[in-house]
Amino acid sequence: MSRLADVDLTASLDKKESADQLAAVQQRLTHLRLLLGGQIGPGELGPPLLVLFEGWDASGKGGAIKRLVEPLDPRHARVAQFAAPTSDEKRHHFLWRFWPVLPGWGGMTVLDRTWYGRVLVERVEGFATEETWRRAYREIVDLETTLAAEGTVLVKFWMHVSAEEQLQRFESRRADPYKAWKLTDEDWRNREKRPEYEAAVEEMLERTDHPAGPWHVVAAEDKRWARVFVVRTVCEAIERALAARGIDADPPLTGG
Repeated sequence: MSRLADVDLTASLDKKESADQLAAVQQRLTHLRLLLGGQIGPGELGPPLLVLFEGWDASGKGGAIKRLVEPLDPRHARVAQFAAPTSDEKRHHFLWRFWPVLPGWGGMTVLDRTWYGRVLVERVEGFATEETWRRAYREIVDLETTLAAEGTVLVKFWMHVSAEEQLQRFESRRADPYKAWKLTDEDWRNREKRPEYEAAVEEMLERTDHPAGPWHVVAAEDKRWARVFVVRTVCEAIERALAARGIDADPPLTGG
């Protein structure tokens, strides 16, 4: 079974539908985030919220992250971006560099690229040995299960676009002087290895989808649809986590 092939990439929203739905889910997210942070409701801190983004180059991760955090007070959400590990980071276990940004109770962190680099780019490009990247599946699931056991609400997204849509976005970026900086030689090289990356993605989805951290494969061919889906999915994950803890997601509110 191929999870990528099963994605309906025709899903779309027109401009008005998108604006209306995005405004509604962003308002809901603002409410839930303030509740988690103790700024509204009974004042108790809610569980940590950790949102992970992976996906194809030019799949819209940045735009989705922007819509996820833009309604929030900047003090209430952290966005951390991870590229190739530095020489110092390579001296440690591959999960080590992520620990400092993980959220505590009442906190929210969004990771733009994650520990899944070990079983994606490091696997395909040969930066990790087969023994180490194969071991990483278990290590990642153990970490995520541990975080969930401590209360973390974990939401994982794979942003999926077709090879044809990706090429169109690459060419659009190359032609725009204000976006050309986003496109690198490495992006083109990675695209040439798409079959190898697809195999790595499929195995990642199969081996690291677990009850505490299920994968959400996002049909990102239409950016508007994908952004609404992402924000709504995060809201729903928070609501489920609150309900499981017996916390009212809509407590009585009082004004100042």
